Amino acid sequence: MLSLSQISSFVERHDAIVLDGGLATELEKREHDLNHKLWSARLLISNPDAIRDVHRSYLEAGSMCISAASYQASVAGFVAEGLSESRARELLLDSVFIARQAVTEFLAEHSEVPAIDSPIVAASVGPYGAALADGSEYRGNYGISRAELTDFHAARLEIILQAKPDVVACETIPCRREAEVLRELLDLSTDVLAWISFSCPDGEHISDGTPVAECAALLDSCDRVFAVGVNCTAPQHVRSLITQIRSAAPQKRIVVYPNSGQSYDAERRIWTGQSNPADFGDLAKNWFDAGATLIGGCCQTGPDHIRSIRATVCR
Repeated sequence: MLSLSQISSFVERHDAIVLDGGLATELEKREHDLNHKLWSARLLISNPDAIRDVHRSYLEAGSMCISAASYQASVAGFVAEGLSESRARELLLDSVFIARQAVTEFLAEHSEVPAIDSPIVAASVGPYGAALADGSEYRGNYGISRAELTDFHAARLEIILQAKPDVVACETIPCRREAEVLRELLDLSTDVLAWISFSCPDGEHISDGTPVAECAALLDSCDRVFAVGVNCTAPQHVRSLITQIRSAAPQKRIVVYPNSGQSYDAERRIWTGQSNPADFGDLAKNWFDAGATLIGGCCQTGPDHIRSIRATVCR
């Protein structure tokens, strides 16, 4: 697992750390059916090679950090599909191992990449609502107690950390209460660093209506959280959100990986509009200038978006 000094050294060498883009987006482009409660995690069961291939495509495009396919994965979710609890735990571990395998294969074919620049593997920890697959991941109104929410995240983190990811990505967090729970759990760990990124419907608030500055301030004193930011958010809101996070959490790095700029039609379950990867790269430079040092993409972004970010923000 990476240390703060290693992360700082990475940024100093390249100016920024380029993340990957949408895993599900690329899988669907390759005609994998993700219309399922497990979403991308379904392929951990049926086609792990497809996940590895997408990881490789992002590494080839310039990603310096890839996220494992564990966002929507949980023991309960796998058990509901008829798997044993032990097999469910194995699949959570596999999500990190598959990403690590993609990095190993990439480095074997790219001897010009020094060991010190080995791409980072982040274990994705999605919100509780992602496991429910009912849209509540964008609201945070789960209808469960704080203790139940803590138990859910504690159990998943305990498994994922056994796979020894470089960092943990707690992402698309919609509510302050969930951020508090994750902070408390991360505070109990002594050997992992994490970022926490929120989903935001506008330029000032996270999904449950809490000001993003309030959430950032909550995390500023947490030693285990090295970066705070936003993801799965419309790109036009990102600059404002960076400004507020930077003011409220001056000790933290800022991580941003918004959606492509297209709009999601929930009734027809399709994305509408277009996204120019070159324009996304220009936006990334704007976010970098505002203070973000970990930059990537979320829904409807792909390798071309990442290639454009790498070209515009990194040495």
